[in-house]
Order: sequence, then C-alpha cells, then structure tokens
Amino acid sequence: MKLAIAITGASGVGLAKRFIDNLPQNIEAHVVASANASIVSTCENKKAFFYNDSEISASIASGSFGVDASIILPCSMNTLAKIACGISDNLPTRVAAVALKERKTLLLAPREMPFSTIALENMHKLSLMGVIISPPVMAYYSEIRTLEEMEMFLIGKWYDALGIPNNLYKRWSSDAK
Repeated sequence: MKLAIAITGASGVGLAKRFIDNLPQNIEAHVVASANASIVSTCENKKAFFYNDSEISASIASGSFGVDASIILPCSMNTLAKIACGISDNLPTRVAAVALKERKTLLLAPREMPFSTIALENMHKLSLMGVIISPPVMAYYSEIRTLEEMEMFLIGKWYDALGIPNNLYKRWSSDAK
C-alpha cells in the first residue's frame, strides 16, 4: 500500500512521527511536512520517502503515481480551508486534491479546538465529499491509562480508517466481562 502523509503545522508533530514510526513495514509511506514540521525527518520507518511542502511536482502530486490513501496529520485549519475551497498551492493540498479527484481515501485530523463555525462548515463540506474527518479525540472505553496508550489508540483508529491492519489498542468485545 502506498500512503501519502502530510503534516501541516507544528502542533501535533510528535503524534505524526509516532504514526509513521508504527506503520507496518509493508506500507510505502510518502511524507510531506510543512517547514514548521521538519522534525519528522527523524522518523525511524525505513520505507518512508520525504518531500518538502513546496515540491508541487513530486510523485505524490499525480494521480498516476497510485497513492492508495492519504492522511493529513495534524491538519491545520488553514490547510483544511484550502482543501474545502479547492486550493492546491502546496504539496499537502495538492495531495488532498488528487485524493478527491481520484476518489481515494482521504483522512484529515484537524488539530485546533474549539472548532469555529467556519471550520465546522468546511469539515461538513469535505465530509459530504467522502473525506474522513477524524480529529484526535480521547476515548475511554479501551481502558487507557497513559498518554502513550491514548496516542496508540488514536493511531490505531486512524489506521483502521485507512485500512491498515493493527493491534495498537484494546478493541470492544461483546464477550468482555
């Protein structure tokens, strides 16, 4: 599976790094980070290819490259608004535009809260287009005790949405007592 990963903004970069580092080895990750998110170059994933956000002609900017799914983690409100309005002026927004036109899985993890009415309208608009809107929202049903367990839960849920098999969190079981 080819996965495009865009990181916009500096807040939440650590979570994006952990997302990349925990990818199964059979995932070919193509990572683009904004200037504020350059820390991801320290990722340990051996099958990751890194791009600058200004590389608008990079392979992942073309539908013929065959990216299977894309995630923008974290997704700044600026990036979200550009995608909702069809603006593709950098590599992350171009990756999103390609995912939309190719009808491929696109997941956005908005990072700022509370959400403004404009942000909610943009998320609604994108959701109607099939975009998965999945902000990092805490959950308690998995018996999470630490921040690391919470991060693994979030990453596991994002992997689920992208079709990446994982065992990163405790799943609901009907036979649990």
